[in-house]
Amino acid sequence: MTAFTALLNPISGSAGTSVERWEPVAAALRAGGADVAMEPTRSADQARERAEQLSLEGRTVVAVGGDGLVRDVAGGVVAGDGVLGIVPAGRGNDLALGLGLPHAPVALARVLLDGHIRAIDVLDADGVIVPGNVYAGIDALSTRIINRHRRVPALLLYRLAPVLAALRWRPASFELTLDGVTTTEHLMMVVAGNSGRYGHGLHIVPSATLDDGLIHLLTVDGSASLLRLASFMKEAKHGAHVDRPEVTVRTAREVLIRAERDVPFGADGDELADREVTLRCRPGALRILTP
Repeated sequence: MTAFTALLNPISGSAGTSVERWEPVAAALRAGGADVAMEPTRSADQARERAEQLSLEGRTVVAVGGDGLVRDVAGGVVAGDGVLGIVPAGRGNDLALGLGLPHAPVALARVLLDGHIRAIDVLDADGVIVPGNVYAGIDALSTRIINRHRRVPALLLYRLAPVLAALRWRPASFELTLDGVTTTEHLMMVVAGNSGRYGHGLHIVPSATLDDGLIHLLTVDGSASLLRLASFMKEAKHGAHVDRPEVTVRTAREVLIRAERDVPFGADGDELADREVTLRCRPGALRILTP
């Protein structure tokens, strides 16, 4: 494949980051004989629609931004049966980290030109394609705080936001239906993992893999102490938090998450819903370039 169109998120990372990240990659692609184009995105819908159109035209679509843009572009690539490339230029870049993508521009260009096309699962969240994770509760409130304070350095913001969220959050009752079996649980948080990584490198659902055809649902009991949040987040860097008694992990192919009250639901760094969502795993639905 020698035709690439990059879709850039103008607000990914700090000012100018997406363009600055893409230009040396584009130069390396052109040096390798590729046809290269670039377009800014204007909205999530426009990014999905353009990615679908480009895929149908036979061009490889490159998402230059963070996990939110990757999610939007992936939706279009799946619809157009295309191939996705990623040049990470956001604050979290968790899917790129999970896929083992390099940082250096020339190395990224090599992945785009000569990489392996891997078919990975995605979550279908009421029609929205999500390559990473869907979550509700305290972590989704943390996402809201992160998105409202974009000028704060990413690493600091991703560590402070959960603490600020903890000061505002109260556990809620959730109705969970996994492959037709329903329970009602009082929870601090719910995470439906496909990639299992979020929050700038946290292994929040370490059992989740991108190609096992399953949703890995992690829940944290509402009786968990907020005072232990700092140690919880530290353990989540390596996935050790799943050994805590208040943490449960289950698997299913279809999951309904319904909250008793309006609570934030997030999906790969952006808000998704405020009361309920139905998730279905779509095995191998997204073709993506990896090392």
